[in-house]
Amino acid sequence: MLPQVQASDLQSLAARFRHFSDVDFRGSSPLYELLALGVADDEEMLALAANTPPSQPPTLLLFGAVQYLLLKQLDEPLAAFYPTISAALAPSEDPYPYFRAFCLEHRYTIIQLLTTRLVQTHEVGRCALLLPIYGLIASRTNYQPLSLVDVGCSAGLNLLWDKYAYDYGNGQLYGDTNSPLKLTCELRGDLRPSLPTRLLPVASRTGIDINPIDLRDPDAMLWLKALIWPEHTERVANLERAIDVLQQEPPSLLAGSALDLLPQAIADTPAETALCIYHTYSLYQLSPAAREQLSGIISAASATRDIYWFGIEGNRDGNFVTLSCYQRGAGEETLLARCHPHGRWLEWVILDYR
Repeated sequence: MLPQVQASDLQSLAARFRHFSDVDFRGSSPLYELLALGVADDEEMLALAANTPPSQPPTLLLFGAVQYLLLKQLDEPLAAFYPTISAALAPSEDPYPYFRAFCLEHRYTIIQLLTTRLVQTHEVGRCALLLPIYGLIASRTNYQPLSLVDVGCSAGLNLLWDKYAYDYGNGQLYGDTNSPLKLTCELRGDLRPSLPTRLLPVASRTGIDINPIDLRDPDAMLWLKALIWPEHTERVANLERAIDVLQQEPPSLLAGSALDLLPQAIADTPAETALCIYHTYSLYQLSPAAREQLSGIISAASATRDIYWFGIEGNRDGNFVTLSCYQRGAGEETLLARCHPHGRWLEWVILDYR
């Protein structure tokens, strides 16, 4: 038997699954759109999803746990509906009964995954959203070497953004044009960011995560792949290429809370470098008080050196790229762009940043 859950909690969970079906998955993952809608109307499945810790998104964690098990058990009937697993055309039947049966058969294994794993989707496509910010910072600092600190770094792949190539659809390739990984991003709207036309020097790379992923561990690699939505086969290929790059030059990853580790990470960055602290879809897992504390750490550290604090986060109004330049203890956030959460497109919204 699954644990008893209050009716109000089930209703709240159902609303979250419907939101993902209607907003996040629609037009991007037809399979997850159907499955999320099915779970939203299924009290037994909602009770299973209720085992997700409060800090984690239950929809993504449940679906990641299921795909993780399918990747380990490829002969399951449900696997036929997953393009990331099966190369054959998906069956025309409704996938939800297969999904439900699989979940209930493996409910205790799934509960263990829900209570011990984290949603750490490592989307390297987001580097295409970060590149214009690095170019902007480099132009402001006379191309000083950059010191990078990634808050919520997962496996650290986005710390290696300068090792990838970028195609924004304007006939020019940016970044490391010889890289095995080429990321594509559509530029939307009337404004255009100033993209760096030369390689930017990086002095140091540090990642901070509660549970940094060690990509030397095959199971950790499997979990990262399981968090990618089923139809996104190109994202899987990009992940594999980025892992190859990382294994040649692994960055320094620190395990623990950014609230504890960030002050020392800042102190350890080389002097006479442009200090860049950033986040990509990690702040949503922090409480408002913790986010305020994090801002306070950066503010205090900026009393003696400039700090560029930027990132990509989303809410019900969309997904946004923001930048704050902290100087002498103060910083003001500026909206730079709207974006696709996986880096498929970028809409620059600021004419000039000073």
